[in-house]
Amino acid sequence: MRTIQLNDKTFELFIPEAQIQEAVEEVAWQIKADLGLADVEEQDVLFVCMLNGAFMFASELMKAIDGPYRLAFARYSSYEGLASTGVLHEVMPVVDDVEGKTVFLVEDLIDTGFTMECMKRMMEERGAKEVKIVAMLFKPEALKCELEPDYIGLNIAPDFIVGHGLDYDGLGRAYKDIYKLKTEVYS
Repeated sequence: MRTIQLNDKTFELFIPEAQIQEAVEEVAWQIKADLGLADVEEQDVLFVCMLNGAFMFASELMKAIDGPYRLAFARYSSYEGLASTGVLHEVMPVVDDVEGKTVFLVEDLIDTGFTMECMKRMMEERGAKEVKIVAMLFKPEALKCELEPDYIGLNIAPDFIVGHGLDYDGLGRAYKDIYKLKTEVYS
């Protein structure tokens, strides 16, 4: 589909599934290389999938990594509609023990960086040996904090996007491609 309609907004095709899969494979390769070089034991590594948005990316990433590592889930919210509220709400915290572990925070999208900055600090305060940030998509122009993701699938412009786990007011997550908000051109 070239365009989709979600409630009152129209979105146009932005990143096709094939390009997403290439990015996932590249990120998985980088992580596997780093884990192999560090000779980390599997019980010392924890991947944390940030729900709801990162579920598709995390699933594909874990299949591509194809190892015995632990996977946990967490849910924090800071978005309402098209924008971040700047307030992080804990919906489902990480319940796994992170002390002494290398923690990979797996996120669908980093724009302001607020959620990942808070999550990284939380994991460090809970005793994580090291915290790595893995993002399917990164909007460097939208970043509003001192955050540098360790692994990035694709750098993108600060457009509002949906699909492949990303939503607009709960709609659009199940699309295999990623769509961006269509801007109207007036003449």
